[in-house]
Amino acid sequence: MLLVMLTWRRGREIVMDKIRALAIDLKSCLSALSISPPVRVPGTAVFLVPNPDVVPRSFLHNLAHNKVMHERVVFLTVLFEEIPYVSGEERISLESLGNAVWRLSVRYGFMDRTDVPAALELCRAKGLEFEIMETSFFLSREKIISTPGEGMVQWREHMFAAMARNASSVADYLNLPANRVVEMGAQVEI
Repeated sequence: MLLVMLTWRRGREIVMDKIRALAIDLKSCLSALSISPPVRVPGTAVFLVPNPDVVPRSFLHNLAHNKVMHERVVFLTVLFEEIPYVSGEERISLESLGNAVWRLSVRYGFMDRTDVPAALELCRAKGLEFEIMETSFFLSREKIISTPGEGMVQWREHMFAAMARNASSVADYLNLPANRVVEMGAQVEI
């Protein structure tokens, strides 16, 4: 059991290092988009991102494949604190990045039930309203590819890839409505 847990932890570290190496600064990306803006389409797009200062890969994939940007874009970071509960007043922090683009952080304690749609309702008091049926949630999903010579020994990489394939969905964990989620995939070699 220890080997399985250590393999999962090491595999996630490798994947996150690979993703960080390819990260693009959010503010510089938005500046470039303001110079040559893509077509804006109706609705709200929420892009989940672990680091609030970088562009989510799902956002880049959406721009590359669909060549559009929603009329309202929210970059959402979900943070877990080392306290049991986070009060409603401290749950969210919202920042306008201009041009109908927002950066939103949602905080949860380790005993809180993660419910992103409920947290989005808290944004109303700060001037940002969400209509869930007009909101699309974009998630990045990695397909792990084992490559020789990098990361871990080959059999551990295969074990990690199998565990990653069978891991539960982030959308379920965050209580996102299944019919509003779009997963954008990418291959990550470890």
